[in-house]
Formats: sequence, structure tokens, C-alpha cells
Amino acid sequence: MKRTCELRAPRGSASALVWATWLAASAVAAQPLADPGDVPANPDSALAVALAALPGEPISLETALAQAVANDTALEIARAGLLAASGVERRERGAFAPELFGEAERAGDSQPTASFFSGADVLETESTRLGAGARVRLPLGTELSASLNAVRLESNSAFATLSPQIDSYGELELVQPLLKGFGPGARGERDAAALEREGAEAGYEEARLATRADVELIYWALHAAERDYAVQRLIRDQAIRFLEEVRLRARAGLVGPAEEANARVFLADQEQQVLDGEEVLDSLSDRLVTLIGRRPAGGAPRFRPADSPPADQPAIDLDRLLALTLERSPRIAAAERRLAAARARLAGATWNARPQLDLVGNLGGRGLAGTGQDVILDFGGGPDTLRTDLNTGYSDGFKQVFKRDFPTWAVGLRFSVPIGGGGDAGERDRLAAEVVFAEQELEALRRALVEDVRARHRELARSRNRLEFAARGVDASYEQVRIGTLQFRSGRTTAFELVRLGADFADAQRRYSGALVRTARATADLRRLTAGAYPGLDLAPPPSKESRP
Repeated sequence: MKRTCELRAPRGSASALVWATWLAASAVAAQPLADPGDVPANPDSALAVALAALPGEPISLETALAQAVANDTALEIARAGLLAASGVERRERGAFAPELFGEAERAGDSQPTASFFSGADVLETESTRLGAGARVRLPLGTELSASLNAVRLESNSAFATLSPQIDSYGELELVQPLLKGFGPGARGERDAAALEREGAEAGYEEARLATRADVELIYWALHAAERDYAVQRLIRDQAIRFLEEVRLRARAGLVGPAEEANARVFLADQEQQVLDGEEVLDSLSDRLVTLIGRRPAGGAPRFRPADSPPADQPAIDLDRLLALTLERSPRIAAAERRLAAARARLAGATWNARPQLDLVGNLGGRGLAGTGQDVILDFGGGPDTLRTDLNTGYSDGFKQVFKRDFPTWAVGLRFSVPIGGGGDAGERDRLAAEVVFAEQELEALRRALVEDVRARHRELARSRNRLEFAARGVDASYEQVRIGTLQFRSGRTTAFELVRLGADFADAQRRYSGALVRTARATADLRRLTAGAYPGLDLAPPPSKESRP
């Protein structure tokens, strides 16, 4: 399951220090003309107060991650897929599990006869059939069975010397496929199901990592959006005071109507950005709610991040990072298992596309038991009585079976050849195409992961310089705003120019805020791509031979 999470900072986003600096610079416009040294050097407290006033339930990153892993619906779907794959594997393994079987039957029959040798005008018989045994199918396709059976027959025939008569027989049977159904043809689905279950396990791990990455990305986006929103409200308040001062200057004849119009436009824009920022906050908080499965406690309108994003990460060696990703990525593991499963099915279909040729053999024995009765025969020369002294039961018949007093055996071959190739050949061709598809899917995935890792590596490798350059831009832009504010107070610049400088300063702040979040995003992506190994493992370049002791 592929999921993407786009981080977008609202217009006017910035870090705490940057936005507070803008606040300090804007505050100069509401003060009497003063020396530049009067500008506050540490304005963080103003932003801290604004952030503390925002409503919401504070939540730590670890708490959000733990609750998302326990409640995320996408993760529950992946878990259900794993359970289904485990069930399929158990079903396919069951085809090779030993099995006990048995049967019992009681039957009666009344048959009118016309033959003297039937022994009765209406031949009535009652039979009891009992059978039990065990059978098993082996991974080579071999089918083995052992059974023991007995039939007890009672008859009203005058010529029956045993009533009841007990016939017993036992049999060991072997069926060994030599072509179709041999080896992979018998166990192909079982092997494929086991590999697909392993792939489902890897898929579940990938879903867990994706859920954690999504939470982390949304968490840091919410962190940046919250600070941007707090600062945007401060800027809006300063814009209100800025418009009031411009109006006072206009009444005094120091500025013209255009200056007041520029101030009104600037205030209207800031009001809209406040509304936009609030919508972004609510949207990101709702996305976090969807992942962790609960709303903020106590009726709070939204969640509030309690942690700050890391500004720096350990050094990374690209080659080791790529090797670790290809070795540990659950997505690659799942694709490899899918490929192995497709190959297992193809191997089975290749054997099953051949003609059927089975070796069949059995070995057994028979036994006879029962209760003897006198039979009177009269063929015109006077009655003659035949006496049978047999008086035995089931156990005696089974002894004869086990001792093979009356052995039976059989051995032979049976075969079948489909005319026109049959459907098995078509299934083999289809599965061959599935193997090619799985091979290309795996290769495409490897290439995509290498591309992703390289991109994240570049972001982290340049994150320190990116933050440094963004900070320099903020400092320079702040100096422009400070100077422009003093020039406006002295009448040497216009309100339009001051608004333009403010917009430039906001862009610099957005770049700084974006650099912080971009570093956090790259870290989260690498943690997902390396199956949680980064940054816990030592990924620094190995020491050179000269530096080794």
C-alpha cells in the first residue's frame, strides 16, 4: 500500500525566532522615532506568549506514534491481510496433513428368487459394513493409505454355511505420480502460500513504517503551521496598528491617500492569511485524528505538538545507506516473496502440464469368520446334512488379515494424455507471464527506492547549509525591514515599499521554516525506507585503512 503525505506550510510560515524578529521590527512603526539600538535583541518571549495562548491538547510525537500504530485503519487492513495469508497457508498445508477416516453402514435387502440354489423363495439379507484407516499425501505427490474393513452378512438362505458370515480385509495402497502431480506439481500451491504469508508479514511491517512516517510528517507540518499561525496573528495585530499610524500621518499631511490604501491592502491580506492558517491547522489536526483514532480530549479544537523538529542529523554514507535499504526494506522483501511464490506456482504448473502417469500398488490380506450352521441337501438320494463347526468373530478374521493367511497384492501403471494440450499448458503459460511481471515489479521497486534514498540523502547532506543560508537570509531581510521602518518614520520611503519589504521578509521566513520541516521529512522517509534502522545504526563512512589501529 503506497501512501504519500504532502507537507505544505501556509503563506507566511516561519520559525519562532524569525517570526518574533519580524514582530519586533513591525513594532518599531508604532513607537516614536528612536535609535536603531532600541530594537529588542531577543523577541522570543512575544511568540512564546502567543503560542501558549493557542487552544488545543498538547501531544508528544511518541504518544501520537503509539496511538497510530494501535488504531490506524490502514494498519488494521494490513493486519487482516496477514491473517488471511496465514489462513491460506494453513489451508494449503492441510492438504499434506495425515487424515483418519472411517465408515459404518447397516443395510437390508429382500430379493425374490426363482432358483433352487438361492436357498429361499425370498432371499433376505442384512449386512453391517465397518471400515477405518489413515491416509496421507506427501510433498512429492505420493499418496499412502492403510485401511481395515469388515462386512458382517446375515442371510435366510438354506445353503448358507455361515450365518452371520464376517469377511475381513486390509490394504496398504501406494499411488506415486511420475509426471503430472509429482514434486512441485503437488506442493506448488503450498510453497507459494508460505511465501505469500512471508510477503504479507513484510507488507504489514511496511504498513507499520508507513503509518509512523505519515504521523511524523503530519506532526511536524502541524508544528510549523501552529507557529506560522501564531505569528500571523501577531503580524495581523501589528498591521492594525500600522494602519492606525498611517491614518494619523495622513491627517497630519505627512503621507498621501496611496499610503493609507497600501496599509489597508496589507491588513486585508494579513486577515485572510490568519483565516488560511487556522484552516491549515484544523486540517492537519484532523489528519492526525484519522491516524491515531481519537479526538483531542476535553473538547479541545485540535492537537498541539509538544516536541520540536530535529535541526541536525548524523553523517550518512550513501553507499552504506543504499545497501541497508536494499537489504532491510519490507517493500523489497514483500516483492521478493511475491516473485518466489510466482516461481513456485510456475514450477508446479510445468509439471502438471505433462501427461498423467502414476505408479499404483497395494498389498493386503483377507480373513473369514462367522457362526456355522447345518445345511441339509436332498438331490433325490435322501437328505444329506453338511455341518460347519466354525464359530469365530471379528478378532479371528482380523488376525488372518494381519498374518496375511490369504494375501492379496497388485501393481500397475495408469496414464492419461489430454488431446490438444489441455488447459494445464495454458495455466503454465499464464504463470510464466506472472513471473516476468513479478521480476519487473521487483526491479522497478529497487530502482525507485534507490532514487528515493538518494534524494533524501541529498536533502540531509545539505540540510545544515540550507538552514545556515536561510538564517542569513532572515537576518538580512530583518535588517531591511528595520531600516525601512526607520526610513518610513522619517518620511524617506513609502508605505508601499515597507509592505514590499515585509513580503520579502515573510518569504525568507518561509524558506527557513521549510528548511526545518524538510529536514524532519527526510529523516522520517529514511527511517521508513531503512525499516527503522536510520538513524539508530552507525551509517558513517567506514574508517580508512590508514586510520585503523
